[in-house]
Amino acid sequence: MDLNRKLAILADAAKYDASCASSGTLKRDSVGGRGIGSTEGAGICHSYAPDGRCISLLKILLTNYCVYDCLYCINRVSSNVDRARFRIDEVVQLTLDFYRRNCIEGLFLSSGIIRSPDYTMERVVEVARVLREEHDFRGYIHLKTIPEASEELLARAGRYADRLSINVELPTSESLLVLAPEKDGQAIRRSMARLRIHIDDAKAGATPPPATSQPRVAPKRARAPRFAPAGQSTQMIVGADASDDRSILTTSATLYGAYQLKRVYYSAFSPIPDAARGLPLAAPPLVREHRLYQADWLMRFYGFAHDEIVGASDGMLALDIDPKLAWALAHRERFPVDLNRAPREMLLRVPGLGVTSVKRLLAARRTRTLRVDDLSRLKVPLKNVLPFITVPGAARNGLDDADLAARLRPQPQQRSLFDTPLLHG
Repeated sequence: MDLNRKLAILADAAKYDASCASSGTLKRDSVGGRGIGSTEGAGICHSYAPDGRCISLLKILLTNYCVYDCLYCINRVSSNVDRARFRIDEVVQLTLDFYRRNCIEGLFLSSGIIRSPDYTMERVVEVARVLREEHDFRGYIHLKTIPEASEELLARAGRYADRLSINVELPTSESLLVLAPEKDGQAIRRSMARLRIHIDDAKAGATPPPATSQPRVAPKRARAPRFAPAGQSTQMIVGADASDDRSILTTSATLYGAYQLKRVYYSAFSPIPDAARGLPLAAPPLVREHRLYQADWLMRFYGFAHDEIVGASDGMLALDIDPKLAWALAHRERFPVDLNRAPREMLLRVPGLGVTSVKRLLAARRTRTLRVDDLSRLKVPLKNVLPFITVPGAARNGLDDADLAARLRPQPQQRSLFDTPLLHG
């Protein structure tokens, strides 16, 4: 098959994987004439997807052939789609060519399962090895790992990749059993645990000595090799099963705590051709995916526990307002807070105040009493913040909760193709 045709098929097949990012890794570049590529991002020409997302990684599958029959997957073995498969050298050459043309800053590589998990994983790792060792490629590499692959292959993947990811696929093991019975939820978590051990060892900077029954002088501990410095991530499909948002956030909190994941990505289920009867006929609203990302941000950066974000009895996040504002309206007894006295933890819960804003406010109030004019200078959105704080110079309003919710609810507007929704603040 012509290489351009392969690229068209396998780039399109990769679009359903949302866990594609290029952050958190070590800084590397080719200054001085050594190697090729950089993780710095300067001078990269970004392309844009139809939904406005900025894409700077070559995002492809090694192949969309797959021996599994996961009901939600467009590439399942029973799906009637065009199939293609890259050779290892083709992926290497595409990556280098696109990088030299300043189109990408790295590679995101996933794959359908062919022959066996080990056979597939070996080829995915070989792409990364050839780029690193034979071409001294220093750009970003994100590999999607296969949980059933051997521990040795997972360990090799981490030596070449900046980030590794293993998809949990669905929020609950019950849903996975129904929609993807060939996948093993326990195997997925065992692989995540192995990756965490490798990542922790690399961060500690030491390799433990081999086990021995003979007493000896403690040896010098060798520096551990680099291993996936940008950590590991995962992805959950939203709306393919009956899981509510509370269940999804509970699973995310467990994954963050147990495996120290960098990110959990949420992907709204997209109906596929010849779908199984067990799948919904329509996709969930995309705003639900967006609200889950906002809730995830609250857990990771704002000090919210997963079990306090969703207050509705149906277990779903409100779609018309962001989860931080919804929490504040449901806990009016906690407000208003004194902007000059409230601790950081409470300021982070004020609608309209982001992490950076709170940091600036805390620094400023060490030297003077903050007034309402200071908020304007710090570019704090007064409309959102003032109903929840007390600060000299600000008049109190007499709005009740219903009026306040209506006032702060975002107004419908025409969005630009390239608008990117904010995830926090």
